[in-house]
Amino acid sequence: MESTESSYVSSPEAPRKRSPPPPKSPTSDSVEKPTYIRFLVSNAAAGSVIGKGGATISDFQLQSRARIQLSRNYEFFPGTSDRIIMISGTFDDVIKAVELILAKLLSELHTEDGVDVDPRTKVRLIVPNSSCGSIIGRGGSIIKSFIEESQAGIKISPLDNNFYGLNDRLVTLTGTLEEQIRAIDLILSKLFEDPHYSQTMHAPFSYAVAYNSMNHGANGAGGKFENNKEDRTNSVTIGVADEHIGLVVGRGGRNIMEISQVSGARIKISDRGDFMSGTNDRKITITGSQRAIRAAEGMIMQKVAYASERGAD
Repeated sequence: MESTESSYVSSPEAPRKRSPPPPKSPTSDSVEKPTYIRFLVSNAAAGSVIGKGGATISDFQLQSRARIQLSRNYEFFPGTSDRIIMISGTFDDVIKAVELILAKLLSELHTEDGVDVDPRTKVRLIVPNSSCGSIIGRGGSIIKSFIEESQAGIKISPLDNNFYGLNDRLVTLTGTLEEQIRAIDLILSKLFEDPHYSQTMHAPFSYAVAYNSMNHGANGAGGKFENNKEDRTNSVTIGVADEHIGLVVGRGGRNIMEISQVSGARIKISDRGDFMSGTNDRKITITGSQRAIRAAEGMIMQKVAYASERGAD
């Protein structure tokens, strides 16, 4: 996976000889269909996007008409120390909001560094693994054309196997603001056509909550581990709403057995009627190494997020 350094790193850039024409947005008959994009920002950059009392993010939402959400200050993308920004709305509104945010972060770099030239920066998009094929293309043909057309560097990271159940990859774009926006436009145009991509729109931060709940608790019931040794056996109990237990367990116990096998953790679910104190949440006790517990908890919370979304439809 990419290093955990800040997503926005200034570096000098040689002047470009030409500027390619802007990419074509989706056709007008589908342009009102909602879409989304997610990318990473450092904690400091997130504060800049939010602004004093939320003024900046409110202004950006007003200007773009897109919805802008941030993960909380302890909810990072697994394996990084960066928070997640999700922008949703129509295609054009999403692109407008991305441009406002990246321009804001670029202006902060200028202010801090006193640099007049347009530096090449990095932004890391989060793309579901199932949708990466659509932007790579056969033999890498699509991603090569995107690099040529946008003149931005585009690199897709492999899946990080340290986090079982993580189904997202990072796509790193390197270039000027104009090149990055052009690359994002091209990439989102292709993702816009992918039915798998739209299905992941409604649970943007589920893994962020799960993988980082070790220090903050899940539903107020998670354990805080004082010993950081990965191989030490620990136990944590989380609460899951009674109506969602069926999906977590699966038919004939298939889901819970798979989660246990993949994560290496032992998982025990309380009997019917045995709830977390003062709630209607069943107890799920996960035992194993910290890594195994993180993995199991992440997969359980993904099932819960899916069940919650399905119930809201």
